Amino acid sequence: MEHSVQEVTFHHEPGGSEVVKKIIKTTIILSVITIIELGMGLAMYAFPMAAGLKLFLKGVIVILSLLKAFYIVGVFMHLGEEIKTLIMTIIVPLMLFIWFIAAFLWDGNSWKVLRNTYNPKAATEVHTEGGKH
Repeated sequence: MEHSVQEVTFHHEPGGSEVVKKIIKTTIILSVITIIELGMGLAMYAFPMAAGLKLFLKGVIVILSLLKAFYIVGVFMHLGEEIKTLIMTIIVPLMLFIWFIAAFLWDGNSWKVLRNTYNPKAATEVHTEGGKH
């Protein structure tokens, strides 16, 4: 009785080691940025500092978070390899959405400050059941 042996070949994705290197690089970059953000955030609460410096650190943390978001979109959604017009059709609405959120927060705070300035009683009023003040 004779058995035939078939040769099995495995097809690897081209550039397999390059993909692994890209994943490791991405992981290291995102980890370093995250550690920096955490260090800055912990420093704000661990050490006494001026309000202006805290605000500056918060701004840097937001910028680093946006940097991470753009990097993730560029690497994992492969936008870094796409044509410029496709990238712009995704990034421009994203930037407008961020502006939209900031505008709503600014407007809401302005409304709260104006309400409390011209009607200080509104900030301290406690409403009870039945609509009585």
